[in-house]
Amino acid sequence: MQGNFIWHELTTSDPAAAAKFYTKVTGWQAKDSGVPGVDYILFQVPGFDMGVAGMVKLMPENCNGNTPPSWSGYVAVDDVDAKAREFADNGGSVLTGPADIPDIGRFAVVADLHGAAISLFKPVMPEGPMPPMPEPGTPGTFGWNELYADDGKEAFAFYSKRFGWQPDRTVDMGQMGTYQTFKLGGPGIGGIMTRMEHMPAPFWNYYVNVEAIDAAADRVKGAGGQVVNGPHEVPGGSWIVNCLDPQGAMFSLVAPKR
Repeated sequence: MQGNFIWHELTTSDPAAAAKFYTKVTGWQAKDSGVPGVDYILFQVPGFDMGVAGMVKLMPENCNGNTPPSWSGYVAVDDVDAKAREFADNGGSVLTGPADIPDIGRFAVVADLHGAAISLFKPVMPEGPMPPMPEPGTPGTFGWNELYADDGKEAFAFYSKRFGWQPDRTVDMGQMGTYQTFKLGGPGIGGIMTRMEHMPAPFWNYYVNVEAIDAAADRVKGAGGQVVNGPHEVPGGSWIVNCLDPQGAMFSLVAPKR
């Protein structure tokens, strides 16, 4: 399990408005987590009880403009504390934790050697059989994880040592540089490239699967979001758009057809 993205989470200034937006755009259902005393929303693919993502409100002390709404990815690790130390000992840093979420798991928020934040997570595995999950590629699941780094080659070397990620495809993007996709013993799960000059800082970006990209882009705009890049066809034949939700969080969509 170590090295796989197993959760994605939106931290936002207005959860109610964000829930309305994402349910319209992705087809998710929004449901309270049911954990007493915890205000946490689960996003579910219709027909499945297990969530594919979560949402939490920005804490009041972070709502002053210093911490914008954003999506984060959680990577499974065998030992959160040891992996957090490993990040810190190799040029990264520990931003939050490690800490326990009762009956859920242990997590830490860390940053890589260029400052891009990512979360580490070891879940508490429930007893008995796991509930069914939607197949990879199903609309509403996350289909890709992408890092814009200060130095793509250096970042890939850093993460491959931390998580065991393996090189998959190396794509020449012309003036945009080289795009290195990565895998973990199976199909590709993400890509890393050097960030473009207009990007103010390194960051991770996450893609949700949709059926068709043009219709999804129209839903983004119709629900009050922005399409800031695309649609574009990418190597392999998929189509993508990069977007901002109404609260300003960046997210992306990927589809097998236009």
